[in-house]
Amino acid sequence: MKAKAAVVNEKSGKFQISEVEIAELRDDEVLVRVVGVGVCHTDMIGRDQLYPVRFPAVFGHEGSGVVEKVGARVTKLQPGDHVVMSYRACGHCSACKAGDPTHCANIFGCNFAGVRGDGSATVHQHGIPIFANFFNQSSFAAYALASEANTVKVPKDVPLELLGPLGCGILTGAGAVINALRPGAGSSIAIFGCGSVGLAAVMAAAAVGCTTIVAVEPNAERRRIALELGASHTLDPSQVNVVEEAQKLGGMDFSLECTAIPAVFRQAVDSLKVPGVCGLVGAAPLGTEVTLDMNSIMFGRTVMGIIEGQAVPDNFIPKLIDLYRSGRLPLEKIVKFYSLDEINQAVSDSESGRVVKAILRP
Repeated sequence: MKAKAAVVNEKSGKFQISEVEIAELRDDEVLVRVVGVGVCHTDMIGRDQLYPVRFPAVFGHEGSGVVEKVGARVTKLQPGDHVVMSYRACGHCSACKAGDPTHCANIFGCNFAGVRGDGSATVHQHGIPIFANFFNQSSFAAYALASEANTVKVPKDVPLELLGPLGCGILTGAGAVINALRPGAGSSIAIFGCGSVGLAAVMAAAAVGCTTIVAVEPNAERRRIALELGASHTLDPSQVNVVEEAQKLGGMDFSLECTAIPAVFRQAVDSLKVPGVCGLVGAAPLGTEVTLDMNSIMFGRTVMGIIEGQAVPDNFIPKLIDLYRSGRLPLEKIVKFYSLDEINQAVSDSESGRVVKAILRP
């Protein structure tokens, strides 16, 4: 079928709205009419080739929508279901078999190869295969082809256009706290970077009972939002020594690095008490290195890499929806909606910090 999509034709190029052809549905696949799709930093990593991709390309990996068709072997979904699309794991490596898809041995290929596992394209333009199948969806489009494995059914009584970021950004930030770091009630945490991932972490930290929640962010508006969402303290890293201020508070039991900036990662580690755990979720260009004081690790600090919030989407996205319904995950406070035609403005607003989470409505 033919559909409108946002296509990038070259490294760091503009998104161009044009018509593409979506491949025929396979037995394990679902066709989703996209209602909302979040703009995420990872889309820009692909656009700018910090992770290698080919062009032309269709990105988008925080899609929500309505199932239009299902393949013959699909059992958990049917046409008319409301769904959120998330990341894809291979399902057959040792980590996947152990129920831990975020540590899938093939996760890079499953999400960044731009084609199906057998090398076939899911999207063509003028009959020529293009890079798509991004996170097994490429949802910067009116329709997306996903698999049953990375598509999660959601209730129909919650606003569907709001839910796409639950598939990646919100799942990553909230899951890093709830699933990976697992802070106890009364513990302290510092969150470095308050985009959508960091603010999701703030909300999750408040939900699980952290009493000292420090939001480290140079953008004044985002610091204000962090306080509204549950932060107990905010720090402007351009005005204060963040490590000294964290240690004045007794040091942090936990910290979470969301910026992908090596110097900030070092601050996140040095802000910990002993013992303490620093989670890393910021996606840096391949080959990025960081310098740490080895003694700061040897004496009881831990560094933990966290992918996709260490979450199994089928299990965790419903929990996030429960938090939303209870008022503890007020997504509407951090989003702004755009049409698909406004994607370049949405990207510009996201990259400049004017908007926390832009959501496109194809």
